[in-house]
Amino acid sequence: MATGESIEGLRKIIDLTRKGSVGILCLHFYHTGYGLFCQLGACHSITDRLLGGFAKTGLFASPVWTKGIVLFLLLVSLLGSKGKKKEDSKMAPLLVGFLLGSAVFLSCHYWTGEIFWPPNSFYVYMAITSLSFLAVLSTGARMGRVLLLGNQKNVFNHLNETFPQEERLLENEYSVNLRARYMLKNKVRSSWVNIINPFRALLVAGTPGSGKSYFVIRHVITQHIQKGFSMFIYDYKYDDLSIIAYNTLRKNLAAYKEKPRFFTINFDRLSHSHRCNPLEPETMLDITDASEAARTIMMGLNREWIKKQGDFFVESPINFLTAVIWFLKKHQQGKYCTLPHVIELMLMDYADLFTVLRTEPEIEALINPFVSAFEKGAKEQLEGQIASAKITMARLSSPQLYYVLSDSEFSLDINDPNKPKILCVGNNPQKQQVYGAVLSLYISRITKLANKKGKLKSSLIFDEYPTIYFNGMDNLIATARSNKVATCLGIQDYSQLKKDYGREQAEVIMNTVGNIVSGQVVGDTAKQLSERFGKIMQDRTSLSINSNDTSISKSRQLDMAVPASTIASLSSGEFVGMVADNPDERIPHKMFHAEIQNDHAAIARETAAYLPIPKVRDISTSEVEENYHMVKKEVQQVVKMEIDRIMDTPSLEHLLVGKRKPS
Repeated sequence: MATGESIEGLRKIIDLTRKGSVGILCLHFYHTGYGLFCQLGACHSITDRLLGGFAKTGLFASPVWTKGIVLFLLLVSLLGSKGKKKEDSKMAPLLVGFLLGSAVFLSCHYWTGEIFWPPNSFYVYMAITSLSFLAVLSTGARMGRVLLLGNQKNVFNHLNETFPQEERLLENEYSVNLRARYMLKNKVRSSWVNIINPFRALLVAGTPGSGKSYFVIRHVITQHIQKGFSMFIYDYKYDDLSIIAYNTLRKNLAAYKEKPRFFTINFDRLSHSHRCNPLEPETMLDITDASEAARTIMMGLNREWIKKQGDFFVESPINFLTAVIWFLKKHQQGKYCTLPHVIELMLMDYADLFTVLRTEPEIEALINPFVSAFEKGAKEQLEGQIASAKITMARLSSPQLYYVLSDSEFSLDINDPNKPKILCVGNNPQKQQVYGAVLSLYISRITKLANKKGKLKSSLIFDEYPTIYFNGMDNLIATARSNKVATCLGIQDYSQLKKDYGREQAEVIMNTVGNIVSGQVVGDTAKQLSERFGKIMQDRTSLSINSNDTSISKSRQLDMAVPASTIASLSSGEFVGMVADNPDERIPHKMFHAEIQNDHAAIARETAAYLPIPKVRDISTSEVEENYHMVKKEVQQVVKMEIDRIMDTPSLEHLLVGKRKPS
């Protein structure tokens, strides 16, 4: 117990032990130089009897043995001593002095002569032995005052933030497994990031250059193709991801029961693009499908409308576009139901357009407000309702877009077990707003077709997800798990998602995903992830120095496993995250903070051997222009045919609007 009596007793024991070592050393000098002491008249019968008694015990059997006992007693006394700790004391020079003094103390009798005669030799021996004894005593006492604090170099507390991670490879027919290594205290250990349930969605976050595509997304692509997944890839910087998918598929066709076909959509290089109509009439079963397509296009072209959904001047253009799409879907069994035909029909004169649209009873409720405003001469209101849609859609009027969108060479049901597909759609960062709106329409149709029962397992990969608009991502994540649809979202930062989708939808997406892999992110994203990872028990050391004493206290307390500052300073290839498990495949260590290990040399060799994505066709500019003018001509024919039909049918004359209305 730390009582005053116990401390005083300890001091007495230490003093007694130290005095014993000094006494034995003095007896060693007396025994070794007995003849010299007798000449000096320092001998006495009592001391002779005492010396003889000690000699019988073997204490003076050899100088090394005797001085070894002296040194042992001195060390015992030093271990029990307590001195004030000093911050500026260094252990290394004191340890050198201690070892050097001990070596001299134990060996000096060899090099001062074995026979201590003449007397000067013995005096030298006594002086050297005594000085080395004092050196050991001095350095040993000062070593006890050195302040030893663990992890003095751990100024950022990184070693305390380490925790055990999953070191087993847990693989199944759907998993994505990333080899990694991590720090546990001072040791580097191998680990695995096991995304065993990708159907609970994977969010890959990280600032540009953090390694999202190279360390994570490329492995999602390659491993899922190797396991027989159908796949859709939104390739923001075409063809960075598409070429990986194409060459991986070439080597792994045996993984599929039915060999999948590889399709690409690219508006910049038409020779490498397949043609596909995202408004394929067979896939639109009722007017709600048309409404969803209209909302997707308009929100993709006007990103600020995402936060204003429900406003009159936002919903009106969407309803108008819905009416146009559904009219073309019903007209001649959808022969002209394509986005280019929709755009051209919207740009027609109001009187002709409204007259034609009124021939379809199902959209009467949608167009009635517009017709009413037109007939009452409320042109300002009408322009406010429709002009924004017409102006916006006019941005899509280009020969390249019309060529790709006006015909279909494949269907969008990528996970059809009988006709599986790998579909890559490419964007262009310089034209992302225009292209992104059209690609959003593809994505909307694909996800709706893929999220059905009885289909092939599929993987939907969105690189730079905020650059497109897809309103149903939260619903897809929540419901597609049972239909074996794996979703991978690549974002740079939570604030980017919040800016483009609004706070509410961004929070839903962030909180719905089950697997998160994050590289370097800052701000709210880092804070949100840090809170998601939670706290772990960490060691704490506290140092207190005053004029009388120095005290060190150690404790353990819960603190953030991965602080926001750590996430903000991650290196490229270093990731933190959390994975989801299955009821029958438990993962005790779901959280990780590791450096994903890529075989850079093997990837470089593989990339060098990649074959380019082959051409789909040879196409000339004149063919593209011809298709562009043909679409315009077909829309004019549709309008003329319908108006002629109305004019020739007296029972339909009430449908005529404006200048065509009979007097």
